Amino acid sequence: MAFANLQKVLIKGQPGLLLLEEGLQVVKKQNLSKEELIAELQDYKGLILRLATEVTVDVINAAEKLQVVGRAGTGMDNVDLEAATRKGILVMNTPNGNSLSAAELTCGMIMCLVRQIPQAMAFMKDGKWDQKKFMGTKLNGKTLGILGLGRIRREVAIRMQSFGMKTVGYDPIVSPEVSASFSVQQLPLEEIWPLCDFITVHIPFLPSTTGLLNDSTFTLCKKGMCMVNSARGGIVDEGALLRALQSGQCAGTVLDVFTEQPPWDHALVDHENVISCPHLGASTKETQSCCGEEIAVQFVDMEGRALTGVVNAQALTSAFFPHTKPWIGLAEALGTLMAWAGSAIGTIQVVTQGLSLKNAGNCLSPAVIVGLLKDASNHADVNLVNTKLLVKEAGLNVTTSHNPTVPGEQGCGEGLLSVALASTPYQAVGFVQGTTPVLWALNRAAFRPEVPLHRGLPLLLFQVQPSNPAMLPTTIGLLAEAGVQLLSYQTSVVSDGETWHIMGISSLLPSLDAWKQHVTEAFQFHF
Repeated sequence: MAFANLQKVLIKGQPGLLLLEEGLQVVKKQNLSKEELIAELQDYKGLILRLATEVTVDVINAAEKLQVVGRAGTGMDNVDLEAATRKGILVMNTPNGNSLSAAELTCGMIMCLVRQIPQAMAFMKDGKWDQKKFMGTKLNGKTLGILGLGRIRREVAIRMQSFGMKTVGYDPIVSPEVSASFSVQQLPLEEIWPLCDFITVHIPFLPSTTGLLNDSTFTLCKKGMCMVNSARGGIVDEGALLRALQSGQCAGTVLDVFTEQPPWDHALVDHENVISCPHLGASTKETQSCCGEEIAVQFVDMEGRALTGVVNAQALTSAFFPHTKPWIGLAEALGTLMAWAGSAIGTIQVVTQGLSLKNAGNCLSPAVIVGLLKDASNHADVNLVNTKLLVKEAGLNVTTSHNPTVPGEQGCGEGLLSVALASTPYQAVGFVQGTTPVLWALNRAAFRPEVPLHRGLPLLLFQVQPSNPAMLPTTIGLLAEAGVQLLSYQTSVVSDGETWHIMGISSLLPSLDAWKQHVTEAFQFHF
């Protein structure tokens, strides 16, 4: 399985060091420049880092052995995800590690904002006293708009509801049923803006969310609204926010993040109605320890047990389930068979059959593509991470479908996987026998018994011309002349006049030209 046997991991910082050392060889390095990081990574398959380390496209392309990057935290701004994905490098984060700390900070920010606690404290430290200057407002009965409804946002909603706040929210991914389970009513953004007394931002920084809060949206908001951003800088247009503060459209804001960190323009920070922090969302002792331990456990668990926190390859999460692993192997083997059968261009059809494979198409289809593309000279690094990115570039269109029933023939198991490449006349069908992937049928010609698809065993698949049945005994001689040992042999049943022969051989043949003089079809594949 890819990404197992990491062997050696470079760690920037000290997250979960003792846990890592129990299962992997760990080297700790701090304060590396970009050039030093590139030079150091030449000998590592894994890298664990915090937010301060930049993993740019230059770093990724130069790290020939790198397989996995782990971020001890949630934000991925410092990792070039597209470059990592293209190269087949798995990227993980710790989605649970800082949720509570970030939520608690957000709630504390709202309290500071509504009662002007930092300003009052600074006023007193300056030797002044004025009770009337810092007139606050109650949270009870106010409406809080939560942009983004993931883990942190859920915790914020639950805590602020205890103050009697009504919570509404927006999230294009989380379903209204899920958000309703923690008492948040989902609304479209155009309804959020004029409704809310407070808005808190918890969405990722993406091209689609850049400047989400801008001059136009502030104009749509309730006059005197307050805003908190503890997610990412750039989601709020800082110039527009300053103008909203100056006009009174926004009565106050708390910022834990900025477009540039640290901010070079202090006009916003210095505004009297702004409370600012130097990106403290995950800055608790417990969170730093928790995130470090979490990413360490994720790395150790990759050694054949589980995979969590995946950022750029969801198919891999399912691929690590014990039940799914052999099916992933089968899908890759069938894809490899199709690659030897014809050019990997056109539509690849992946069909799952049986209730046990009802939701398996999303993880099996990428594995088929791995088998289809992995021997192509320009796709040497293809794996379950980058198939989605490479499939269009390869001129392939992948279709998946599911049939809840399986054929009634005895021995075909609880599920079947079939793969067909539209540019060829072939369809390969297989299933998992115990934990062993097997080839069940090619076109409609079935193999009885089924052909085990053992990893690393080259197979030679061919049809003998009906006019030359004596060719089969000669086959072993041809193999011997080529220095290839015959390890197994099976033949299919006859279907529509078609019979297939399959041989397990000790090594791939250097050329099939001699075979094609005697057989109607001959191709070899290697699982």
